[in-house]
Amino acid sequence: MTLGLQVHLITGDTTLAAHPVAQQLKIPNVTANALPQDKVTALRDLADKGHKVLMVGDGLNDTGALAAAHVSISPASAIDAARVASDIVILGQSLAALSDCVTTSRAARSRITENFALAAVYNLIAVPFALAGLATPLMAALAMSASSITVTLNAWRVR
Repeated sequence: MTLGLQVHLITGDTTLAAHPVAQQLKIPNVTANALPQDKVTALRDLADKGHKVLMVGDGLNDTGALAAAHVSISPASAIDAARVASDIVILGQSLAALSDCVTTSRAARSRITENFALAAVYNLIAVPFALAGLATPLMAALAMSASSITVTLNAWRVR
């Protein structure tokens, strides 16, 4: 487990090829000799159990699974079909950027949740004032601008 994620290696390669790679990368869940449909089935089974599935693949036999995953990533060196089926394409040869993708997505989700909360608080305060006729157009414009700037600055914190 890395970053709190359950990692699976599902490959069309033989057991002799898959297990040494899994051991080196400390991946506990290994499925070798998987056909393209086996990969899709495995991802759907994980999704049916409530998991949000991130698929990483680079070959033609990965395209169905890439499309079936909640989020999919391919390296830039992947075949065209895999890159097209992916949500994210990582530039360069290293997959080290995967952890950055997960970390950034978690930070972004946190900022989105905060921004929804900020917007809700703004509306809980501003709407009653507007309905009561206590807000002038200038006050409303300033409050809306301040709200938009606050949400934007909060979103920038993801950087």
